[in-house]
Amino acid sequence: MRHARPADLPVVVALVAEHAAYERAAPPAAALGHRLALLLFETPSPRLRCLVAESPDGEVVGYATCVPEISTWDGAEYLHMDCLFLRDSTRGRGLGALLMDAVVAEARGLGLTEVQWQTPSWNEGAIRFYARRPGVRCQDKVRYTLPVGPRITG
Repeated sequence: MRHARPADLPVVVALVAEHAAYERAAPPAAALGHRLALLLFETPSPRLRCLVAESPDGEVVGYATCVPEISTWDGAEYLHMDCLFLRDSTRGRGLGALLMDAVVAEARGLGLTEVQWQTPSWNEGAIRFYARRPGVRCQDKVRYTLPVGPRITG
């Protein structure tokens, strides 16, 4: 497990596309590599963090992305894990647990005391995986998305 480097972007973008297909979502935007490069590497203090899982031969086979967020109810920051994905052929080998451990270490390194994430309600494999983590609490919520068009000036 390690932080993504600029040279990893093509494979991370491919993994994101596989992840979107797995979750029955629309494919990523055509400019995703450029957008991720800006978020991960082009600012003095990047907001988005990307951890990658490598196979024993050094191939990047999975990723986790996370970003510090704020809980109004708690009045505290936490680390939001946006994605965790491994290629199907690499699942069941402990890489997912290592990625989760790396995300937890990232939170600790930022001085944060909690990690939050979500998964589709139909993804029983992910639910079983996450439920096995010591101390994990599940909260039932429904996620909404509202596209906002460009700002109109005039």
